[in-house]
Amino acid sequence: MTKIYEKAPAKINLLLDVLRKREDGFHEVQMIMTMVDLADRLEMEELPRDQIVLSSQVGFIPLDEKNLAFQAAKLIKERYGVKRGVYIHLDKQIPVAAGLAGGSSDAAAALRGLNRLWNLSLSGAELESLGAELGSDVPFCVRGGTALATGRGEKLTPVQSPPQCWVILAKPPINVSTADVYGKLRANELKTHPSLPRMLDAISNQSFPEVCKALGNVLETVTLDRHPEVRQIKDCMERLGADGVLMSGSGPTVFGLVSKEMKVAKIYNGLRGFCKEVYVVRMLT
Repeated sequence: MTKIYEKAPAKINLLLDVLRKREDGFHEVQMIMTMVDLADRLEMEELPRDQIVLSSQVGFIPLDEKNLAFQAAKLIKERYGVKRGVYIHLDKQIPVAAGLAGGSSDAAAALRGLNRLWNLSLSGAELESLGAELGSDVPFCVRGGTALATGRGEKLTPVQSPPQCWVILAKPPINVSTADVYGKLRANELKTHPSLPRMLDAISNQSFPEVCKALGNVLETVTLDRHPEVRQIKDCMERLGADGVLMSGSGPTVFGLVSKEMKVAKIYNGLRGFCKEVYVVRMLT
């Protein structure tokens, strides 16, 4: 039996701005997203029976239609009339409900892998379109790299990779619902917005200091107020010398960008004193 393997990397938001709430209930956003080398891995194998079977080594994620990878398999089967089954094993490494798009990346990896397993010959654009039906971050996760995302997050424009650096991720022991955070955000009352042109210029010029200065996420106005432990992690990273610090997505994960390797151990050890889930990774450039 042929086995297909796909990597599902986590993403971070270097910039996340919300312009307004749309008539369809979604929010109009501007985001600069890039991927980091913390990843789930999916193994896919055809089954002799017409069934989707999902397994994982962790016991706290759904393995049915509540799982985005399962939904992706169901969508691609139904859309293209595939009468074959698949067994998917999900090796989960990305924290759940962390603002790192782990579920979205799993769905994207499932779409890419099943396209290969079932020889559907779908283009990247077709896979991204399918992904948009599953969630706003899925099209970006299908494509990977670095991108400007607009609309509700599904309209993508490629952006040059940011300057390479270390990325320290820290997730406190809480889960945050993206829907809840957006539900509590009052986009029309936001006093300040991060500067998209400034971030694009910083990346274009490959200026690491300017990228750090241009970091911004308006969802911090909601999550940091409601979860003081997220603010504590952010303050700790800044105090320990990270060059740029920001909450990713709707949180609760906070990331620190660090240019000098000698700083990494100090920040990692300082965070591990009160936060169990700390990861040191690189950007996927």
